[in-house]
Amino acid sequence: MKVASAFSGFILIALVCAASAFAQEGQESEPAAALSAAIMAACRANDTQFASYLTADNAAAFRALPAEERTAFLERLSLSDQPGKPLISSDTQNHTVLRCVAPAGTAEFRFGDVRARENLAFVPVTAVNGQRTDFGLIRENGGWRLLSLGLVLLDIPQLSKQWAAQDLIAREDAAIANLRGLADAIQTYRRAWSKLPEALAQLGPAPKDEISPEQASLVNEHLAAGSSGGYRFRYRIVPAGQDGDDSFELAAMPEDYGKTGRRSFILDSAGKIHAADKHGEVASLEDPLLP
Repeated sequence: MKVASAFSGFILIALVCAASAFAQEGQESEPAAALSAAIMAACRANDTQFASYLTADNAAAFRALPAEERTAFLERLSLSDQPGKPLISSDTQNHTVLRCVAPAGTAEFRFGDVRARENLAFVPVTAVNGQRTDFGLIRENGGWRLLSLGLVLLDIPQLSKQWAAQDLIAREDAAIANLRGLADAIQTYRRAWSKLPEALAQLGPAPKDEISPEQASLVNEHLAAGSSGGYRFRYRIVPAGQDGDDSFELAAMPEDYGKTGRRSFILDSAGKIHAADKHGEVASLEDPLLP
């Protein structure tokens, strides 16, 4: 009986392994299936599984990236800042519709008609924001592997650097926008209570129908705490000169220099923003003005 039981267990394991291999082969047998599997792996933030849908050279380059760069690459590809749950379905034309459902929102990818020529294939994909991209795939070792993104060959190290640089610029732009938003909130506070707030915390959310000088509900809790989007913010009241009112300055510095931003910013009492690469330190009024 023990031998029979062991043999039955062996058969069960063999069947499970065979089913897994068959599923993997099925995913790789068609370009759209391989692409959807790659995006699903990116949605789950599963870098090991994602690498299996890259060409051999790109897979090796991807595995050699630092962990944070692999994560950032998958987030960019899946249009999600956090690991999500992939949901796959079809539209009325039997095209793949893939959704990555994450805590911050859902990204949707709609596949178009596949164009295949022997060992090359191109799959048009329209994202939820309306942006359309052609993914190129090549047949390698019996399966389809990602080759290109749009008109650019998928060079993992170079693309990772390019996307990181774009993310850096986006965070700096967001910091500038937050500086201006804080300045507007401070001016609104002054008009409402005829004085400047003593600290950014006074601009933060208030309970319903309980707005006060201590909780003015003019900015979100992150800005009120002085930190948002990888930047920290500093507020300072500038005492008035003769026959003038008090004014203020706002500064923004990257929390993790080189990763969340390079430039530091300061908004002067005239509402103009100065910017410079200060290696994470505070910018000064002598730094160049933004155009």
